[in-house]
Amino acid sequence: MAKNNSKFYGTGRRKSSVARVYLLSGKGNVTINKKDIDSYFGLETLKVIVRQPLELLGVADKYDVIVTVRGGGFSGQAGAIRHGIARALCKADEENRPAIKKAGFLTRDARMKERKKYGLKAARRAPQFSKR
Repeated sequence: MAKNNSKFYGTGRRKSSVARVYLLSGKGNVTINKKDIDSYFGLETLKVIVRQPLELLGVADKYDVIVTVRGGGFSGQAGAIRHGIARALCKADEENRPAIKKAGFLTRDARMKERKKYGLKAARRAPQFSKR
């Protein structure tokens, strides 16, 4: 079980984003890079993605979440934060792990941008063929 005034840490990754997530016992505030979640993420869908692990376990109002996230775009950052929150919740209470695992929040989404190859214009885009 979680101890009072405890601090739990989880690292989340998605695309080229890395999130450092701290869970503290509190009222449910989510702070990302010293900003409120509403001012950091404009889209409602990204806010929903971030809160998914907390809503799944019904502990959205029990923990304050403090996040430092770097790299990538907003969508990748939201996925990284969700991954970090899920990992921190597993450290907070081992009984949370089966539910979080079943929902797929502990799986690191390994899809990354493919690197550009020599002789091509992009990762797979070849130069235009000219017959003459």
